[in-house]
Amino acid sequence: MNTVVALNVDPEGNTIITASLTSWNLILQEVVISKMMEDNSGVCHVMEENRVDVQIRQTEAEPQQADNNVPKWTNGQCVVATPSCSMLNPSFDLSLCRAKLETDGFQIPFKDMDAPLKTALDVPSVRRYLVFNSALFHFAMAPVLYVVVWCGVFSTLHLYIAVSDYWVLCLSVSLVSIFLTIAIIFVLQYRNKEINMNIDVRLIQVNERLVKHKLLVAVADWVQSCAGNMQLYFVFWDMSCCLRALTETFEERSFVEDNTQNKLERKLSHLVLVAEDAAVDPEVGGSDEEQDSSEQRPLLTREDTECSTSANRPEGAKVTTNYSLVPDASLPAQAKAYQLLMTYSATYVRLLLSERLSRPSHYPLGPQNHCPTDHLCLCQYIKKKILR
Repeated sequence: MNTVVALNVDPEGNTIITASLTSWNLILQEVVISKMMEDNSGVCHVMEENRVDVQIRQTEAEPQQADNNVPKWTNGQCVVATPSCSMLNPSFDLSLCRAKLETDGFQIPFKDMDAPLKTALDVPSVRRYLVFNSALFHFAMAPVLYVVVWCGVFSTLHLYIAVSDYWVLCLSVSLVSIFLTIAIIFVLQYRNKEINMNIDVRLIQVNERLVKHKLLVAVADWVQSCAGNMQLYFVFWDMSCCLRALTETFEERSFVEDNTQNKLERKLSHLVLVAEDAAVDPEVGGSDEEQDSSEQRPLLTREDTECSTSANRPEGAKVTTNYSLVPDASLPAQAKAYQLLMTYSATYVRLLLSERLSRPSHYPLGPQNHCPTDHLCLCQYIKKKILR
């Protein structure tokens, strides 16, 4: 950098040294440029930091958006409904059910869904029962029942009552037949609102496995546009709230446990499950527990009688055993509550989806209702049905 120096002489003879401002201007310009460069680098650095923050925020927001895309299921909401392949031979496509459930995010093992459902529903006797107990069969049976009742009443009254005007007799017979037919239909409809031993009870073991995946299954049908609508329904249900509420109810009634047990036996004594178990031959020898239990047999039982009984028993014979669905009095409150919830799970789902579980106006739902609809939840249904 060059500096220009000027020598000037004043009138008194003094020499004045004057420095040019050009060099100072250059210095100031360099300082300003360097300062601007520093400011620009700082701005760029801040801009880079802002871009990184935005990218981090977007990355954090992506999982939240993905979670929001997952459907939020509520209790009582139908997840999958599979119609019957045929009304005369009811069967359900379980592979299609599995595909739909996997699409909705439910990963259920084969042993928890397919195998129990086939055991419960894929039986010829159960299929025949589904046909004869379907709503479409009852709908078609109503006019046939009316004609049969009309003919029976007319033939009976015609023999014992002499009437000159037949139109009076026909009118009387028609009125009587209508009332009898309506009464029979009401009885059938009332029975459909109760627990079904041939379908609902068979689905208890299935729901015991599916409840771990927050699902309940049931078979429901009704008549729509003069056509049957039989479907296999998978309903979302979180059992924890109902189990807690029903357990608290049993604990509150612990001081009147005998009264509660009497109610259970009175309301559930007719629910007896008949099962066939393989006969055990005591001569073959089983586990240590079976051998120990044999020591507690009555002493008056003779060995020759036991030998003859086992010898006369054919191979592969089965012993019929009755299982009561009444919870045992010695069980804790939570075990009783869980057994009742599982017993009425399929019945509740069937009534809920077929719109037969309407909420009575005189029965308040209260804060313990765990179903977002206007219907009773599962634990409230059990309280109203059994413990009330």
